[in-house]
Amino acid sequence: MNIAAFKPLAAWAPIGMSFAAVAVVLFHIVAVGTAPQADEGAEAHIFQILIAGQAPILLFYAVKWLPRGWRTTLLVMGVQLAAAVAAMAPVYWLGW
Repeated sequence: MNIAAFKPLAAWAPIGMSFAAVAVVLFHIVAVGTAPQADEGAEAHIFQILIAGQAPILLFYAVKWLPRGWRTTLLVMGVQLAAAVAAMAPVYWLGW
């Protein structure tokens, strides 16, 4: 396994963005609670930007690293996908 595929910022940025999205969800739960809100607040928009902003970074990473080693690249992208799903799971689970 080529560990060099985990070194570039494009490998870590989507994972960090997913963790930031989880932090936004947890902050919202602590500050407001789990009840659905009448209007989307700033937390919802920040969450959406963090999740949607991962797509161009993932595309850039795939284009750059797939030719160099597809197995490692797919492993890194799998970790990135798992982090994104973990960030979206509480939103789905709470029905927001």
